[in-house]
Amino acid sequence: MTLESRLRTTKHFQRWELGTLLDILENMEYAVIVIDYEGTVVYINRFYAECMRVNPERLLGRSLYEIEPQAKLLRVMEESADFYEPEEGDGVRKDCKKPALPLQLDSLKEEPASGNGPEAMEYIQSLNIDSVGHAFPLYNSQRKKIGGCAIFKDVTEIVRLTRRLQKSKEMVQYLASQLETSELPISFQSYISLNRNLKKSLELAAKVSPTNCTVLIQGESGVGKEVMAKCIHGASPRKDRPMIKVNCASIPENLLESELFGYEDGAFTGAKRGGKLGKFELANKGTILLDEIGDMSLSMQAKLLRVLQEKELERVGGTKTIKLDVRVIASTNRNLEEMVEKKEFRGDLYYRLHVVPIYIPPLRERREDIMPLVRYFIQHYGGDDNTDLTPGATRILEENDWPGNVRELQNVIEFAMIVRSGNIIEIKDLPQYLRGDCYKEEKETAEPRRLKDAIEDLERQMIRDALTRNKGNKSIAINELGLSRRSFYEKLEKYGLR
Repeated sequence: MTLESRLRTTKHFQRWELGTLLDILENMEYAVIVIDYEGTVVYINRFYAECMRVNPERLLGRSLYEIEPQAKLLRVMEESADFYEPEEGDGVRKDCKKPALPLQLDSLKEEPASGNGPEAMEYIQSLNIDSVGHAFPLYNSQRKKIGGCAIFKDVTEIVRLTRRLQKSKEMVQYLASQLETSELPISFQSYISLNRNLKKSLELAAKVSPTNCTVLIQGESGVGKEVMAKCIHGASPRKDRPMIKVNCASIPENLLESELFGYEDGAFTGAKRGGKLGKFELANKGTILLDEIGDMSLSMQAKLLRVLQEKELERVGGTKTIKLDVRVIASTNRNLEEMVEKKEFRGDLYYRLHVVPIYIPPLRERREDIMPLVRYFIQHYGGDDNTDLTPGATRILEENDWPGNVRELQNVIEFAMIVRSGNIIEIKDLPQYLRGDCYKEEKETAEPRRLKDAIEDLERQMIRDALTRNKGNKSIAINELGLSRRSFYEKLEKYGLR
């Protein structure tokens, strides 16, 4: 409609009584809410009250900032200009006086506001509904902003059906991917992924599983290196024998040798009477996983190399040679090739381990795996087919970079499943560091907070930042943070960042 036509229509409206215009609003099959300049609710129509099952007395005269502080209507009103200025081409001079109207119907021209286009989707927390509609500022005859109006409709059922359809599509994609990799051993079927690069790694791992060759699994912390090792062991002839895991980074260097190779009675002060079997002996006829091999000292690397080459060992303080039959799988989040060039890792040990290299890409490089993993963890932590996420919560999970990878995602879903109040996981159910409002909430909240909780939040964030900044290199992160290795790994475990 041209501005000239709108002005002619405006003259007819001016002759109508206010009651007539209110009747129009009352009989609309859309919810209508009007607020004044300060955000106070001054009007809701019949459709709003009846279909939303809201008593008008509960809303009228109350501030929308208290009822729904994140409402799009408030953002639109705050972000719009104080005065309406006609645009070039409207056919009217800028100094032209616009006629005054009841309820300011001349202000239906929407002001641009970021993320608030026509027919925008919004979850209204106070009503617990998903809605679609418009929000726009209201102006008086002097072009002064006096409030705002929102017109919307409840589309909760449509959104629910859409989510179920999306879940069905994700399940079809996952089942299709399982059919594509149906030749993989059963132990690999639990490895959830739609990513092509990761599928290639799974296929390679499946091929080497029946052999005794050494495997080197590389990838950032939390991508699932230990899960991959378990898949390989579970598809090998050694599956009925134990798989022993050793974290080479968390054990002090002076204890690592006795931990790996065992010790005899009286080998050193404090040694257990009768001696102790090492991890290699416990893994005999089975598999040993040397996790975080890149953090092993050079002197310990030399001792490990001899065991791998000779397939035999001597306990600390002993003289007897013990023969071994162990499948070795090593894993690391560090670039061993670069470490070899810098003389930080033995080249002979690297090539002894680097028989079959398997790389697991980080979660940020395989975002198609995020929602299938979310669905899996929801089921794992007691959810059912009716347990779902709001579009906002889904968007946050899909857009996050996940420096802690799959392990971090698992911890987030476990947290959300604990704190949720219903079957739907909302943005408020996610940890604060994932929500963009974490610092704002801490500053604005009137509730007291324990110093211990604040310190833990700060520690978690600083460790995450250090790992992200150094691309998962724990040794550099430890030096930056000024922590001992043991303390650092304890905090990784505590905060679910390992």
